[in-house]
Amino acid sequence: MKMQWRVSAWILGAILACGSAFVMAQSGSENTATKDAKKAGDETKSGVEKAYDATKSGTAKAYDKTKSTTKDAANATAKGTSKAYDATKSTTKDAADATVKGTSKAYDATKSTTKDAANATAKGTSKAYDASKSGTAKAYDATKSTTKDAAHATAKGTSKAYDKTKDVTTGAANGAKDGAKKPE
Repeated sequence: MKMQWRVSAWILGAILACGSAFVMAQSGSENTATKDAKKAGDETKSGVEKAYDATKSGTAKAYDKTKSTTKDAANATAKGTSKAYDATKSTTKDAADATVKGTSKAYDATKSTTKDAANATAKGTSKAYDASKSGTAKAYDATKSTTKDAAHATAKGTSKAYDKTKDVTTGAANGAKDGAKKPE
């Protein structure tokens, strides 16, 4: 039994010796893990701060560059629009002036031609009227004379025919009377 106690003590001593070594090793490795976690946390924090600062700086630079470029583009657009407006205004004014000038020339040419045409028409109408009037008077005179001659000829012919017919009619009537008498 003594031997058993010795073995038990020996085991207990070994366990205690190993256990404390194990605990010490464990606590040393926990220390290293804690240090590593803390170091990783510090590095992450530092990385996040650097990323934040870089993002903030980059955003500010991009904003400033965009603002500057936008301002330059706006100025260029305003300048281009002003030039286009001035060119259009000038060209439009020139076109309007040319249109007025062309319209005036066309009016003057048309006015003169229209006036000449109206005068020619009036002159032609007057000549036609005079010719028609003269022709009508001549036709009237010719018709009047011919009608008068025809009326006289008709009257003369009618009178001759009457005289001839009168003698024949009288003779026929007398003959009819004689023929109508009763034979005796």
